[in-house]
Amino acid sequence: MAIFSWFYSLFKPKVGLQSGMAKSVEEKKKMRVVVIGGGVGGSIVAYSLQSVADVVLIDQKEYYDIPWASLRSMVEPSIAERSVINHIDYLPRVQIIASSATNITDREVTTEDGQKVAYDYVVIATGHLESAPKTKAERLNEYKADFEKIKSVNTVLIVGGGPTGVELAGEISFAFPDKKLILVHRGPRLLEYIGSKASQMAMDWLTAKKVDVILDQSINLNHLNGGIVQTSSGETIKADCHFVCTGKPIGSSWLNESILQNSLNIHGKLVVDQNLRIRGHKNIFAVGDITDIKEIKQGCVAQKHAHVTAKNLKILMNGESESKMATYKPGWEMVIVSLGRKEGVAQFPLITISGYIPGKIKSEDLFVGRTRKQLGLNPYLDEK
Repeated sequence: MAIFSWFYSLFKPKVGLQSGMAKSVEEKKKMRVVVIGGGVGGSIVAYSLQSVADVVLIDQKEYYDIPWASLRSMVEPSIAERSVINHIDYLPRVQIIASSATNITDREVTTEDGQKVAYDYVVIATGHLESAPKTKAERLNEYKADFEKIKSVNTVLIVGGGPTGVELAGEISFAFPDKKLILVHRGPRLLEYIGSKASQMAMDWLTAKKVDVILDQSINLNHLNGGIVQTSSGETIKADCHFVCTGKPIGSSWLNESILQNSLNIHGKLVVDQNLRIRGHKNIFAVGDITDIKEIKQGCVAQKHAHVTAKNLKILMNGESESKMATYKPGWEMVIVSLGRKEGVAQFPLITISGYIPGKIKSEDLFVGRTRKQLGLNPYLDEK
């Protein structure tokens, strides 16, 4: 019995030390990790570290909008109830600042609303610039407004033939097969970031759905007059509404006058090492589209960045050797583009296919349930 009494004495609280006080002392020892950007990568980093660090998430909005479900939400607003997630729902232990970061020094991050947030470590995950409302309710209303707009018109113009433009055309053609769709792309083929075989498969699918695809032409929407606009070749297009699906700038302009100004390459991307730390800064990491890693920028890639970064931060905060840090290497590039709700086109390392198999992989649920589960949420139902 003596040995059990000795073992118990090691863990028995000392007289006068309340459990709440012990907890507060423990929490004070946690290092501060500031995550800038609450998108694909930032959400996973914050979620992974909230139990081991004092995490602060700085994001211009109060929610995470799963990007690969946003186009479906425009024609089926109910899906946004699952795909638009308030940060607080999956980050109960994280301080959330709903503002944009405007500067970073070697000690603190400044936000647009004037707050200065000290840090031990920073993760920059600001991706691309985007205009988004602050609250979930406002975002849901935007999706409902897009749905009503599409539903009420006859002709829809889509500008841009990258993955966003192609997938939006697919979603509208599936949900509203009676709509006239016109897609204008300035390049010689659709989906130029992947192989020509996949591009042709997407083109064939859209053509079969009677989407009017116009290549090698651009549109100046500033000259849109009464729903009529001319392409760069002089062709006249009449549409009741339009959606711009062209590329967005990298979200790094706020770093131009910061301590990281010399860490940006000519494209505005942050130069990172194999551990995803920004070159020359041992306590600042970057994940997602803002990194200079040569690879196709996709949500699944940003998630991999986030897992590597979270693992490395845990190693550093535990005082372990940097030699134990995980390294990131781009893997085999695989791309799936949804074509409506049941089909898609997929480019794998050795084969490119289209039809129901890619649709089964991605198009049915668009990985919404899987993404919610990664954040500790019910895959199918809103927690609220």
